[in-house]
Amino acid sequence: MLKQYLSQKLQQKLSPQQIQLMKLLQVPTIELEQRIKQEIEENPALEEGGDDENEPIITEEQSIEENQDEPESSNEEFDLSDYFEDDDTPDYKLSSRNQGADDDSFESPIAVGTTFQESLGSQLDLRHVDERTRMLGGQLIGNLDEDGYLRRELDQIVNDLAFTANITTDEEELGRVLREVQSLDPPGVAARDLRECLLLQLERMPNAVDTITARAIVDKHFEAFTKKHYDRIMERLEIDEDALRDAIDVIVRLNPKPGNTVRDASRAAQTIIPDFAVTAVNGQLELSLNGRNAPELRISRQYRDMIKEYQRNKKDKDAKEALVFIKQKLDSAKWFIDAIKQRQNTLLVTMEAILEHQRDFFLTGDETKMKPMILKDIADRVGMDISTVSRVANSKYVQTDHGTYLLKFFFSERLTTDSGEEVSTREVKKILEDAIASEDKRDPRTDDELTRLLREKGYNIARRTVAKYREQLNLPVARLRKEL
Repeated sequence: MLKQYLSQKLQQKLSPQQIQLMKLLQVPTIELEQRIKQEIEENPALEEGGDDENEPIITEEQSIEENQDEPESSNEEFDLSDYFEDDDTPDYKLSSRNQGADDDSFESPIAVGTTFQESLGSQLDLRHVDERTRMLGGQLIGNLDEDGYLRRELDQIVNDLAFTANITTDEEELGRVLREVQSLDPPGVAARDLRECLLLQLERMPNAVDTITARAIVDKHFEAFTKKHYDRIMERLEIDEDALRDAIDVIVRLNPKPGNTVRDASRAAQTIIPDFAVTAVNGQLELSLNGRNAPELRISRQYRDMIKEYQRNKKDKDAKEALVFIKQKLDSAKWFIDAIKQRQNTLLVTMEAILEHQRDFFLTGDETKMKPMILKDIADRVGMDISTVSRVANSKYVQTDHGTYLLKFFFSERLTTDSGEEVSTREVKKILEDAIASEDKRDPRTDDELTRLLREKGYNIARRTVAKYREQLNLPVARLRKEL
């Protein structure tokens, strides 16, 4: 049974302008440029350049009914019909086949890179092998992962060929074809594990003493090598420490991921464009916003003239519709300009708060002088919501005298020392990192020893916390940090 009733409830809804601002806040500088170009293309009432002194931007208080008695625009030859309709364009240009037989094509060629699998396939085509080997080799190449490894078992590929391609083969034949694929470049490709990958590369190297020793280590004592049981390896191979060190130098220069060789060569380098610049001058910090974050935008003068023109003819139905269209574009342009300005202000206010909170670090570049700071600390300082501060810190970089940092770098949790002082966990990580960097590599410090060292400095933390910080710093355990 349907019923009608009245109810009251509170809801928080964002206006389109607020949503637009939130989206603009979280984009980095390089994406902001693209966003502005897109808005200019979609809205002809918006254009680049500063405001004219004698041409103020139309505000929302200026309604459509204002300025009816103003003189005609100096741009009288501009007709709105020219903007909506282009009679000079023939109809066939607007159809799906929009190019005549006599028209020249000026399309720019698109450069297409060669994939890893295509490169291997081309090499295999140049080999003097029969068609069946070429076909089976293509199947194996298609099963390689992005690192260049063959992770699937041969019997699984045999079954796939039988069920999907109706090709009958066995593991022995597929193994012979696999060896052919493994002889392609880069060395180590199509290996089934890291040990085989390293061996394939060592087999192509000249027969020097250190190379022969390296082959023996990888082939016969690979597990001991990965666990850095060097004493056991020297005893079994009857070699001294110098010979072992030379062999290890050969092994560590090998490529554990041969598939990355082609992919990395074709990958474009990522460029970081700082959003802020902080410089120290005579003990004072100066903050500036990247000019790309503060573009000069204005409302088109032609659109400002057009709205005056059509206000005088608003009784005409077509003119009234055109007037509504123009007003929408003008409002949209003004909202976008206001959003860009508000974005600039929000970025500066937030960065100033971070700068003040981490003043000692920006002056010295010493991570041990960083203070604990979370999003709420900055949000309370600037009087904004935590989500707003999070959007500002997302994908934004600041250039300093000591390097370029992601804003998230300055946020860290609190840790209380024995004296009751609150310090940043980043300070503890820096001390931990320095302790590991200065340790004796022949006898690295264990997590227990690192825990005792930190407690001596007044940081009363558990061993598991030390292990967690070490892992966050991408530092291996003591056994794997051992060197000769």
